[in-house]
Amino acid sequence: MNQEIKKRTKWFMDARFGMFIHWGLYSIPACGEWVMSQKEMTVEEYRGYFDQFDPVDYNPKKWVRLAKNAGMKYVVLTAKHHDGFCLFDSKLTDYKATNTKAGRDLVREFVDACREEGLKVGLYFSIIDWHHPDFPKYGDKQHPMRNNEAYKDEKIDFDRYLDYMHGQVRELVTNYGRLDLLWFDFSYDDMTGEKWRASDLIRMVRTFQPDVIIDNRLEGAGDNHGSIAKEHPLIYSGDFASPEQIIPPEGVCDEKGEPIPWELCATMNNHWGYCNFDHQYKSPQMLVRKLVECVSKGGNMILNVGPDAKGNIPTESVDILEKVGKWMQKNKESIYGCGISKLQKPEWGRYTQKENVIYAHVYETPLGALPLYGIPPEQLAEVTYLADGSEVNRGEAWNTALYPDVAFVSFGEDPVFTYPLPDEKDTVLKICLKELI
Repeated sequence: MNQEIKKRTKWFMDARFGMFIHWGLYSIPACGEWVMSQKEMTVEEYRGYFDQFDPVDYNPKKWVRLAKNAGMKYVVLTAKHHDGFCLFDSKLTDYKATNTKAGRDLVREFVDACREEGLKVGLYFSIIDWHHPDFPKYGDKQHPMRNNEAYKDEKIDFDRYLDYMHGQVRELVTNYGRLDLLWFDFSYDDMTGEKWRASDLIRMVRTFQPDVIIDNRLEGAGDNHGSIAKEHPLIYSGDFASPEQIIPPEGVCDEKGEPIPWELCATMNNHWGYCNFDHQYKSPQMLVRKLVECVSKGGNMILNVGPDAKGNIPTESVDILEKVGKWMQKNKESIYGCGISKLQKPEWGRYTQKENVIYAHVYETPLGALPLYGIPPEQLAEVTYLADGSEVNRGEAWNTALYPDVAFVSFGEDPVFTYPLPDEKDTVLKICLKELI
């Protein structure tokens, strides 16, 4: 991995867990952030939501505190999504929160809230824009007017759009103090790389924010890591890969097979933006285990919430995050600063590792004693429950004698008996080794 990228992303790789916030005008129709495209709405039709936007309950301090209590270390807000509406006070457009009933710069308040709580600050910015007159429309892959014959022979000035887009990014990187993360979204078809004047864009960003970390979507979308994995990535290849709604089977590695930074971005239900009929929420257990899976493969997880039109995070999301937070409070040591273990994945769960400490994430109740696959008995210094620090009983007994090269532990007094897991979500054992495996 490039040493510059390694230095920039150190905090990111240690943090492991973040919150994504998708919020904007699309919270009013309440059927996801792609509604303008899906319903092929004109700018004029969509304008009604701009006139209605009045987030009377917007309080980013509550959002950020929820993230912090859930064990998240960074938060990323959609400063501008594909519909072109800006939550920040852009001087380049009137299509912004300051001109709605909200009447103020909502990004400013968010950034301040993150800093007050000591969380890293991230802003999402869509490089596509369905509101701007010079963005390609007819025949585009997803523009709301892609099928509208009235735009078939329209003459646009794409360079003018790029000047606008670059100008807005410049506003974000110069007007809000130090930013920790910039999340660009997204490239597709021939709209990729230098089509966005990507090299110039990144050079400009680095002039003002030399340490900000950037995703890889100026070059590729979630299903295309681009050249970030190459030995000599391009200037706009990004600092981390961004798989969406899927965990890479083997993590993400460069051409030499070395792990590189990556982040799963995932929703709590099936939509990014607020959707009042989508109640298909993932369970706290599933989300804890998916976070562990990401860490065990050298990656992060950024988990999304979609606040409603008034600015409230759905109660289902709040309840889930509070439960995840209770687990994180006791077991965060097995997440922060941890990564891929030298040991193979055990059948009963996963391993994460930090130097000579192995964290065994046990998902499945063992029949009898639990085999600590890959760890010989003589290498064990101590084994404790991470949640409370209490000692875990050794599990070697008459029936484990055939497996002298594997250490065993027991969740009860008699290693031959079967006992329930102390934590059904994920019981974490802290295994201190005498030597680094």
